Amino acid sequence: MLVFSACKKNKPDDDEPLPTADYTDIENTLGFGVLSKVQGIWNGAVTSTTPLGGFPEWIVDFRAISANQVAAKNELDPNNDIFMSFFIAKYNGEYRVCFRNGGSFAGQERVSYFLADSVSETGSVSYYRFSEVIKGKNRAYTEVICKSDSLIIKSYTNNYNTQMTSTPHMTWRAKLQDATASQAAASLFGFPQKTLTKDFSTVFDGLAEAMYFNASSTDPYPEDQQPYLGIANISFTHPGAYSPDPNKKVYLYMTTQPLYPGGIYNPTNLKYRSRYVVLSSTMQTFQFNYMHPGTYYVYAFYDADGNYYPSSGDWTSIANTSFTLGAVSTSSATAQINFNIP
Repeated sequence: MLVFSACKKNKPDDDEPLPTADYTDIENTLGFGVLSKVQGIWNGAVTSTTPLGGFPEWIVDFRAISANQVAAKNELDPNNDIFMSFFIAKYNGEYRVCFRNGGSFAGQERVSYFLADSVSETGSVSYYRFSEVIKGKNRAYTEVICKSDSLIIKSYTNNYNTQMTSTPHMTWRAKLQDATASQAAASLFGFPQKTLTKDFSTVFDGLAEAMYFNASSTDPYPEDQQPYLGIANISFTHPGAYSPDPNKKVYLYMTTQPLYPGGIYNPTNLKYRSRYVVLSSTMQTFQFNYMHPGTYYVYAFYDADGNYYPSSGDWTSIANTSFTLGAVSTSSATAQINFNIP
């Protein structure tokens, strides 16, 4: 599973005391500002110490899914995905923003919970640290740093309790691509509001750590309880004249604005990519679950040369196939690969 977190110029050291304000009043929720600041479509490079290594871009579309929660679901391929969300939780009588980080890494499921414990907000930059609920930052923590046009998330872990303290795990440095797609949900919910998402007062009792490796039966806030989100069943087809190599990949992706406005390709609109997955060329259907409601445009390309980008010799779709997904509903769409890039 992909686990993210961020950096700060003057990062708190391990001896920094926890905030001492009174967080027993929800109006003083620690970390509340992060909810609005992470909204938007972000894209940037990932570096990591995991077997996945790094990759040049990772696209995340954070939108409100209730009055007090912002979330994003993303896939890399059918065996690697991540669902990240920030929401208001009550724990030990205090209200703090909780960071839920869950998904699959090489097909193995894991979910972790972190609570805000250090916050610094100024006019130009905001810093938030989220530490593992029970053992704290020596087990794992995530840092999030927000500016008006950038988001850095950096994660640290003690590698399954094999180290005394947490060490760098993964870093994502992203730039804001679009802030318009998230506006509809924010307006619908009056987001963000200082209201309670989950009461975690007792759910971690008796546990050694707030991490779940059999999340389907024990996760206190599983993906299937997340509100508002829908499902998109997306397929691609190609003419019989095309004979795909089963060892090659197809990229299936959705944008919030068309790539071919007026029938003319506009590469600038690649910034509106919201969800994507890399599939075997023989796997022609994929279910995007926990997807934000809204209107999308579906595209696919067959990566004949294996360079991870549409280029000469690749096959691609050029129609603006669109669909609209409603709240807690299911939609389907099919992209037709019908053009050989000269």
